[in-house]
Amino acid sequence: INGTATTTHDESEVLLGDITFQTPSTPIIAVDTSLYSLSSEEAAFFKAQTGIDDDEDLKRHILEVQAKAYKVAPYPCIHNFVFLRLNLSRISVYEHILELGRERPDALLLDVGCCSALIDARKAAADGFPAKNIISSDILNEFLQLSHELFRTTPASYPGCFLPGDVFDPAFLSTAAPSDDVSPAPAIDLSSLKSLNPLHGRISAINAISFFHLFNEKKQLHLAKALAGLLSAQPGSVICGYQVGTLEKGMEDTSITGSKHQLFVHSPKTWTSLWDGEVFEKGSVKVETELVEVAIREAQFFTMRWSVVRL
Repeated sequence: INGTATTTHDESEVLLGDITFQTPSTPIIAVDTSLYSLSSEEAAFFKAQTGIDDDEDLKRHILEVQAKAYKVAPYPCIHNFVFLRLNLSRISVYEHILELGRERPDALLLDVGCCSALIDARKAAADGFPAKNIISSDILNEFLQLSHELFRTTPASYPGCFLPGDVFDPAFLSTAAPSDDVSPAPAIDLSSLKSLNPLHGRISAINAISFFHLFNEKKQLHLAKALAGLLSAQPGSVICGYQVGTLEKGMEDTSITGSKHQLFVHSPKTWTSLWDGEVFEKGSVKVETELVEVAIREAQFFTMRWSVVRL
């Protein structure tokens, strides 16, 4: 998770972004291994990536990494094993992103707020987006490093760029107006990066899954503008993600894994108007949204898959 993702381990609260998780019984809810599950597609992916073919051995390996990640920060997405889902590949623009990686010279993919597993970055690399052109960013460097343990890789065997930092710190990511320079940018040495700022106007695809809903309305707008400043002006450049959504924008009460919290969530209508008209000049992007009702144990809510493509 990225962007001021601090945790406070007092008697009843965990802070994630702007969200305070109230945990009435214990400060950190114990990991429940019965929640572990992989779809056949996910199991095949993890087996191919880790070289672990046996289901029980794979489960044991993932649980070991999950326990370490949960000690770093006890987030609901880790507790519920949501961090294992192949999220990006379920968004409609995924094939388009892979096409950018194949056909646009030096196309860059940024996976931001990617938590412990960096699943989406690894999946994109496995499906053909050049790993050396993928940047994974999170406020907690421990999560980035745990990715190597989860996938049993090293910086030599997986050359993707890990860039820890806080997206609300201007020294790491300052806001800039969306680029209007459509000329191809020269290649950049990602290993030399200390922040995202040298990448203004240079990134072909940005993935921001389970991220925006961690912040209040004002910060969501700030974050959208900051990410928009990174996006290449070349037609087809895309920002996508998904997060908790709603039919009418506002505060949403949610209860997951025994913790109660409030999120500010957008509706498809307000999310579309934010990107098309407020962040980008109206008519210069194509915004698509899809609202899906989901259930995690006792909690039922809407998620919103979305994409913003420059025209």
